[in-house]
Amino acid sequence: MNVSFESLPDEARVWIYPCNRSLTDDEIKNLEVRCEEFLTEWTAHGSQLEAAFKIEHKRFIILGLNEESQNASGCSIDAFVHFIQTLERDFDIVLLDKMNVTFKQGDFFAYKPLAEFKKMAKDKAVTRKTIVFNNLVLNKKELETLWEVPASDSWHERFF
Repeated sequence: MNVSFESLPDEARVWIYPCNRSLTDDEIKNLEVRCEEFLTEWTAHGSQLEAAFKIEHKRFIILGLNEESQNASGCSIDAFVHFIQTLERDFDIVLLDKMNVTFKQGDFFAYKPLAEFKKMAKDKAVTRKTIVFNNLVLNKKELETLWEVPASDSWHERFF
């Protein structure tokens, strides 16, 4: 069951899928329709899952799941990953590669391989103050407070 992201409790589990490029307005509209359709039908052991999504900064697809009402099962997680893979193919984007870092440089969003980000840190092309996206956050509350932070406040700190 698709609900509004804002209605999810702070403890709702989140998954963040960073995109390798900025999405166009038309792509976002299409993605929104596709995500709504998927979440309307998403179930675990035959029970509807209370889930929501949002697209942030034209770059991130974020899924939230209220596990207080129903936990996701292995099969339901597999179904969602398959859905994300379908989006990757249909939109010619990368969403599942976790070995990349997304960060801000002014108003510009950069998406770089982890090794390149490490080199940029060493070369001082990025600093501890660089805003990074910590896609390892676990729940809605962490998304709101620990997702978009200076590198010094994230796991990225180890590269400086």
